[in-house]
Amino acid sequence: MFAAFPMYDRPETAAAHDALWADLRDRLRQAGIDAPEALDRDVPYMDGWARDDLLVGQICNLPLRALHCERLTVLGCGDYGLPDCPPGHYHSVLVVRHDDPARTAEEAAGHRLAYNDPMSCSGWGAVWTWAESRGLRLAPHLETGAHADSLAAVAEGRADLAAIDSITWAMLRRWDPAAREVRVVGRTGTSPGQSFVTADPGIAGTLRAALAAAIDGLAPDHRATLGLRGLVRLPSGDYDMALPEAPIRRAA
Repeated sequence: MFAAFPMYDRPETAAAHDALWADLRDRLRQAGIDAPEALDRDVPYMDGWARDDLLVGQICNLPLRALHCERLTVLGCGDYGLPDCPPGHYHSVLVVRHDDPARTAEEAAGHRLAYNDPMSCSGWGAVWTWAESRGLRLAPHLETGAHADSLAAVAEGRADLAAIDSITWAMLRRWDPAAREVRVVGRTGTSPGQSFVTADPGIAGTLRAALAAAIDGLAPDHRATLGLRGLVRLPSGDYDMALPEAPIRRAA
């Protein structure tokens, strides 16, 4: 079996994620479910989501909707207690360099956009939806592979605008000096946050209960590190959103 929490895993959060997994693993074993000893940090997240032996994973809502809605069962969304967001939802912040003349996100919409991945809701889908709703056209410029790399691209002048997952943004502000080189000019609308999922629907109920209990049992220091407050089951209609166009098509 395979388990991974790739969405917010970085050196500073690794110990907290390991503690969460250890508690969850032990609860699953007590329930008679074979669970791996440790989280996997070697398999690329796209490959992990496609595995038939995915016991527990964490996935962005865009690849879930676009690629895996028929094969993965949602256990729930992590609730990170974001202000002005319904439980289990998140948004993206739109950032530019401090010396950028744009004072609003609308003024920055045509800037060179750095996006982490075409299959990222927070890095591409959310800002695409935001722009579409305002009749604005984005200028996709640089695919970076990660929010931290999009932040660096803006800070270094290789791009002018980036949409960053608000939970990741809080982490970058704590641990990445490049965050001091940019400022927030706006935010996107909300959408379901990172979903915990399994490839085995037959044990979803047991997994859901064990995961909720493990999150509730996080030690205060680990809870503060992750910002994770609970597990929220969202109505299926919350995922009913239009898929964004591909960034290359928008650039054309």
